Amino acid sequence: MVRAARRAFTLRPYAEVTMRGIAAAAGVSPSLIVKRFGSKEALFNTVVDFRAAADELFAAEPPALGRHLVLTMVELRDRLRGDPLLRVVFSLGIEDERTLLRARFREQVTDRLAAALGGPDAQLRAELIAGQLLGLGATLSLHRPDGAGVHAGAERLADLYAPGLQRLIDGP
Repeated sequence: MVRAARRAFTLRPYAEVTMRGIAAAAGVSPSLIVKRFGSKEALFNTVVDFRAAADELFAAEPPALGRHLVLTMVELRDRLRGDPLLRVVFSLGIEDERTLLRARFREQVTDRLAAALGGPDAQLRAELIAGQLLGLGATLSLHRPDGAGVHAGAERLADLYAPGLQRLIDGP
């Protein structure tokens, strides 16, 4: 249900998304969605919550974080059948929705990472790391199903991509 809601809220403005449409996409009844989430607003708030993805992404010590970020991003994409962060980039909602989505992302992902990084330029480094992760997700999405990145496998992607992330993690 959450996967169907993420897709719906990413592709259409909030006002155009219906519980009935989400239910149909998820293959469940609208009443089940209402029972689980209560309202469209509560479901939207679940969709724009990045904490679970951030917990998984940041579950490594700094010396291993670059590689962990890439491997976890690929694993999350496979498990969720979509990118947990990419909806920030592709959200087509109205300005208030985009503002909320970006504010949550900044608070739950970028600011959290900056606090963990510490040191000089921590906020800037965190924003650049987030941008690189979004870029990786966008690249894998844009080039599927036949792109080289899709066929390379998580380990190979990490071999190539993680050193750039790690340089930002380690700082000056």
